[in-house]
Amino acid sequence: MKYLKKAAFFLYKKLFALCGRTVKKDQSLIMFESFLGKQYSDNPRALYEYMSAHHPEYTLIWSADRNSTHLFEERNIPYVKRFSLPWMIHMNKATLWITNSRLPLWIPKPHGTTYLQTWHGTPLKKLGRDIETVHMPGTDTESYRRNFTKEASKWDYLISPNRYSTEIFRRAFGFDKTVLETGYPRNDFLFSGSDPKAAENIKEALGLPQDKKIILYAPTWRDDSFHARGRYKFDLQFDTEKMYRELSDDYIIILRMHYLVSENLDLKQYNGFLYDFSKHEDIRDLYVISDMLVTDYSSVFFDYATLGRPMIFYTYDIDQYRDKLRGFYFDFEANAPGPLVKTTDNLIEEIKHPDQSKFDLEAFRERFSYLEDGAASQRVMEDVVCHLKNKIV
Repeated sequence: MKYLKKAAFFLYKKLFALCGRTVKKDQSLIMFESFLGKQYSDNPRALYEYMSAHHPEYTLIWSADRNSTHLFEERNIPYVKRFSLPWMIHMNKATLWITNSRLPLWIPKPHGTTYLQTWHGTPLKKLGRDIETVHMPGTDTESYRRNFTKEASKWDYLISPNRYSTEIFRRAFGFDKTVLETGYPRNDFLFSGSDPKAAENIKEALGLPQDKKIILYAPTWRDDSFHARGRYKFDLQFDTEKMYRELSDDYIIILRMHYLVSENLDLKQYNGFLYDFSKHEDIRDLYVISDMLVTDYSSVFFDYATLGRPMIFYTYDIDQYRDKLRGFYFDFEANAPGPLVKTTDNLIEEIKHPDQSKFDLEAFRERFSYLEDGAASQRVMEDVVCHLKNKIV
């Protein structure tokens, strides 16, 4: 069986490359993918929505993981199953690929296809070639850096949310082509969909109470805590029982794990207080309904700052994460736009008595969020569509 799988994979790779040389291009076809085909979300979703509304002359198709096709069927969004034969043909016919994470390294970019890499966050923790020592399973530091650079060499465009990110992306990805420094398209929704009525509708759709404050807990993954390659562990590191006793009268907590975390958390004991929305299609809905964010080193706080709401950083392992796992691009402890806490007691205290006046959120937003104005999708796609039309001419 193992031999047959290897043989089938080898044949598929050969067929993909052959299709790239023989399949006729469809100059109207654009392929979208978000987080390895597992979500309908993030920057690709925002760009899809913009193109659907403003450029009906294009055919828009999503790449969907076989376990996530229901997300697209529920919305009547056209898709093909990732790594199927139709997917192979569509990927090779497409005039444009849009994705927010790396495609498998073995996939060649066909001649005549433009590749728009949106990426998925403003960098706090080091990435790509800037990581000094890689702790991820299935690779080593040199291979990781080499593979990252090889994948980035296929990109034609890379979206950057700000000048700070542009400088890091060029170096960390080894990217020397066109950077679209536009702000993040995904944050357009924070301008168009964050009014009180919209938030009320989202809460109702998710079955959440309207009379309690909502804490969004969105931690990142740890490179050295994993089950296997691409499947990372995560345990709630606060005293859940104490959080329940102290907060449940006035608050609920909604959890959003990183897309690489594979845990299925058992929350039955805390029904009505803890809700796991890790598999909810898009974190943007959770931003809009939450009254405050609790995170650690995840890039979600750069986006959440656009809303101007309280943020708390639960950094129980900061010494390990900063000094051994990843390292940071700036002095996080001095410049975080909210308090850093390491214990459950301190976390509860900050939740109950948030004081954002201690933190210069405006200065933070001037550095990282100055391009966020609700029009990033338009800026990106009008540039790229112009390129596509010039390519045809």
